[in-house]
This record gives sequence, C-alpha cells and structure tokens, in this order.
Amino acid sequence: MQKYVCDLCGYVYDPVLGDKEANIVNGTPFEELPHNWYCPVCGAPKDNFKIVK
Repeated sequence: MQKYVCDLCGYVYDPVLGDKEANIVNGTPFEELPHNWYCPVCGAPKDNFKIVK
C-alpha cells in the first residue's frame, strides 16, 4: 500500500497504520479515506497530499 505525504506539514499517511484519531482502521488505502478526511497535524484536505516515492 502506498504512503502519502502532506505538502503543507510533511505528515505521512501510512495505510498500514490508518488514522486512529479519525477512526480510520489499519489497512485503509488513501483512496478509500472519506472525502472530508483531513491531515491530523495541520488540517489540510486530501488534495494537499502526494504519493511518497
């Protein structure tokens, strides 16, 4: 599964870990995150994230 990084603050969404604060379970791919999910560090929307290469 692909990791994504926030362009604004550098937070990395790792699908293996999910996002416990937003009730996103482990194993949830970035593409399956709700449209209103946002960066838990800076509040940026999903479209501010890029694939980690």
